[in-house]
Amino acid sequence: MLPIGAVTSAPDGASNVCNVYVWACAQSGRTLKIGELQLRELRKVNTRINQSVRSVSDLQQYGIAERWTLPTKGKGDCEDYALYKKYELTRAGFPAEQLLIATLLDLNRASHAVLIVRTGANDLVLDNLTNKIVPWHRTGYTFLRMQDPRKPKRWVSVMAGGIFLR
Repeated sequence: MLPIGAVTSAPDGASNVCNVYVWACAQSGRTLKIGELQLRELRKVNTRINQSVRSVSDLQQYGIAERWTLPTKGKGDCEDYALYKKYELTRAGFPAEQLLIATLLDLNRASHAVLIVRTGANDLVLDNLTNKIVPWHRTGYTFLRMQDPRKPKRWVSVMAGGIFLR
């Protein structure tokens, strides 16, 4: 599981997400056991959204550097993919506190965001750059921060993987 550090500031563009999308930071107080049926649902949602949304930067689409929103026009950037996956999975019955958006540096050390699914034994990564769902430590990414699983309105530092392994 990703190590949870101190409370930190939300990434640029994420500060208003909980106000706009209440479900993105909801707390149900329950935990869903992730079995084969749930893994199939994760794969289905990840692949469907990866194939149906076209990758476009916020600057191209909205004329601003960062805007976290659902890709309602069929296009968006990595945060929009992650938010959309979280939305679809909460609608499918996954507790929001098990679905956490994380920011990181990708293999090229560029800023990126993914959706983390906490299984209790592992943190799985749903990424718009691949249809494969793998544990966080197998991505090669440098994880910087994520929504706090205890209180998803907050963000916590992670500082794990990638450059922290060297």
